[in-house]
Amino acid sequence: MNATLKDFKAGDQGRVLGFRAAGGAYRHKLLAMGLTPGVALEVIRVAPLGDPVEIRVRGTAVSLRRDEAAVLEVERI
Repeated sequence: MNATLKDFKAGDQGRVLGFRAAGGAYRHKLLAMGLTPGVALEVIRVAPLGDPVEIRVRGTAVSLRRDEAAVLEVERI
């Protein structure tokens, strides 16, 4: 079963499968940050209230808001 990035906790690792109902411009923004289908990522930390989520993707730390993380469909690895 596929999950979204917002379901992950600190230390979890996953692989991007695709995007859920993301608008064209928003999808382009995520792709520009390196979040392409098939790329591995790791959740570094989650803020106390769950927003933002910091991930490591392609050797770079990226922070995403909770609603941005909800768009990324990922599988655990």
